[in-house]
Amino acid sequence: MTTTPDVHTLTGPYVLDALPGDERLEFEQHVVDCAACGTEVNELREAAVKLASGVATVPPSQLKARVLAAVSQVRQHHPILESEIDGMVVAPRRSLCRWPSLTLAAAAMAVALAGGIALDQYRDNTAISRQNHQMAAVLAEPDARTVHGKVSGGGQATVVASTRRDTAVVVLKGLQPLSSKQTYQLWLIDSTQTAHSIGLVDGRTAGELTKVIAGGVAGKVAFGLTVEPEGGSAKPTHHPAALIPMV
Repeated sequence: MTTTPDVHTLTGPYVLDALPGDERLEFEQHVVDCAACGTEVNELREAAVKLASGVATVPPSQLKARVLAAVSQVRQHHPILESEIDGMVVAPRRSLCRWPSLTLAAAAMAVALAGGIALDQYRDNTAISRQNHQMAAVLAEPDARTVHGKVSGGGQATVVASTRRDTAVVVLKGLQPLSSKQTYQLWLIDSTQTAHSIGLVDGRTAGELTKVIAGGVAGKVAFGLTVEPEGGSAKPTHHPAALIPMV
């Protein structure tokens, strides 16, 4: 089932210009009234501006110690859950006996399902937040390089890569759907023209994708995208749908 992304999680793709027109318009309307998103967008843009300066700043020697000391004083709990516990009213034990067993089972199932949904949403948002921070870290590197290219058949690819961090961010948008027997495969290509697979994209729901590649980026000279049989291939078997030089 396709779900609409939480608008608060779109700051990274927005700064990288990776949102389709309707989502971009929706986010721009949202960020006018959302201070948190506005702050995060500004921070990510400031990181991007560092690309032009090409100057790295050495942090103060005491910074790491201060951060670690501060972290040790932070209470690691969920404030909403704590509030619920503080305000909870516990019914006398005898009142539970009046509840039919099926009603109790249904209530327990509802709580379990609600908890599972909340946990899934928390994990999704945490993963997206981590991804945004990874993108900001790549953009902040002095050697970060951004390249763009079109995908044959429709779509666009953007790659932001840092050899120093050995990390790249790949943004794909507007990809055309494939049959159930096909998949998009992503590659990084070295100076010997050897292609190294960095993942698959389900061709049926491929439209938009932001992928952080941590490791294996240094020494690569191009990004490639091919259409491969379901399950992918050990090496490209079709002419690249996109081939973008990174140097």
